[in-house]
Amino acid sequence: MKLISPGFGGSVLALVALAWAASPASAEDRAEIPIEDASAAPENLTSTQDGTVFFGSTANGTIYRAPPDESQAVAGTRADKAGLTNVLGLLADEKSNTLWACDNAPFGRGTPPAGLPALRSFDLKTGEARGTFAAPCGGVCNDVAIAADGSASTSDTFGGRVLRLKPGAKELEVWASGPELRGVDGLSFLADGSLYVNLIFNGKLLRIPVKEDGTAGPVVEIKTSASFSRPDGLRTSGPKSLLQAEGGGRVTEITVEGDRAEVRVLKSGLSGSLGVTQVGKTAFVLSERKQAVAVPMTAESQVESPKKP
Repeated sequence: MKLISPGFGGSVLALVALAWAASPASAEDRAEIPIEDASAAPENLTSTQDGTVFFGSTANGTIYRAPPDESQAVAGTRADKAGLTNVLGLLADEKSNTLWACDNAPFGRGTPPAGLPALRSFDLKTGEARGTFAAPCGGVCNDVAIAADGSASTSDTFGGRVLRLKPGAKELEVWASGPELRGVDGLSFLADGSLYVNLIFNGKLLRIPVKEDGTAGPVVEIKTSASFSRPDGLRTSGPKSLLQAEGGGRVTEITVEGDRAEVRVLKSGLSGSLGVTQVGKTAFVLSERKQAVAVPMTAESQVESPKKP
């Protein structure tokens, strides 16, 4: 996921600060944000600092957007014009004015189109297509994270790989791979410069350090104070904290200290909670694969402290 410079940690901290800065009150006041097409079946969502929320469709490939003053997401980047097929991961990168999307072949619908899966880039403001970067040796392009230097990283869930696109590069490359990464799904950076990933198959949270030359360091398992149920979308919420959507019906905030992490449940009892994004002090969680539901960051239950060995 990343080519790193000596000042990487400070740059990451600055990016993290932007990610959890306050947004206009109207953007947070929305209790839910449905999509105009009830059959869109989004798998993930993302947002910008002003509170605009984006959804990608697995059913038709269109990317929908809801501006901060709107309570419904409408078609923004249309699949028939952009050539999108099945959008999973979606990430807004305001620093580069880029909307990144993971485009995949329709699951179980015959021979996949040539060039898929692929990481696609679009102008964040206009929705115009910029680039298409096919994943080497196929797999699935599941989610996206951006390093401080602008490198884009994607997870290949079934292939157990993390792929990277360096700034200015024309092709994705394999950055990290191995059996310990099988099921890699959500991924995000923290201020320590490392990439954090979750595994949907076994519920683990891992850290992949970034060496000075930009290569991946040894994978470290993070011991969490509570177990996860089908962890999916992962987003940075602070210098040491992550928001996580779990397919088992929860959204949690994870605070990492060294090789351990404290888990706080923000809301449980959700349905189809596959993605999460933060707008100010509100987490918008994908629910029932048809809308985003607002969850205050101050919400629900007790914190379980990491257990001592």
